[in-house]
Amino acid sequence: MRKLKLHELGRISVNEFKESPKTPIVVVLDNVRSLHNVGSIFRTSDAFRLEAVYLCGITSTPPHKEIHKTALGAEDSVEWRYFNETTDAVEKLKKDGYLAIGIEQVEGSTELNTFEPNTKMKFAVILGNEVKGVNQEVINQCDFCLEIPQHGTKHSFNVSVTAGIVLWELTRPWLRE
Repeated sequence: MRKLKLHELGRISVNEFKESPKTPIVVVLDNVRSLHNVGSIFRTSDAFRLEAVYLCGITSTPPHKEIHKTALGAEDSVEWRYFNETTDAVEKLKKDGYLAIGIEQVEGSTELNTFEPNTKMKFAVILGNEVKGVNQEVINQCDFCLEIPQHGTKHSFNVSVTAGIVLWELTRPWLRE
């Protein structure tokens, strides 16, 4: 077994990425404060060829060297848009036919491992602030919430880790097509 060199990975260019078909998922960041988390989520969104990242409230926007440090250029390939209010972003996405999914521990949440995404639908995946989570006003707009089952002593994951877990699970049906 030999580790592959970068040129052997067959990655597409930024222009090819922009022209390629996307997985119909938009990530909505509700007041995410860490620029490293924002950059990491851009990079994950690039890896799964998602439609866009919506940055809301106090969430910083590119160009920014701290976002670039973890995004490694994904902030240039993945479309993004800024909204002052997360509720406005979710309202727009719902009007555009997206199912709004909060990633949060709420009454009646659905465990991620039991959810089967329909590839004929479009999803807005809403991730919240590192301390406060997804704002209740935004939760009220969601069609439902997904929760990652956890069995240790801690009650949450880092938001960028959550993004990786959730987006992997949600994109798997498209990977099989």
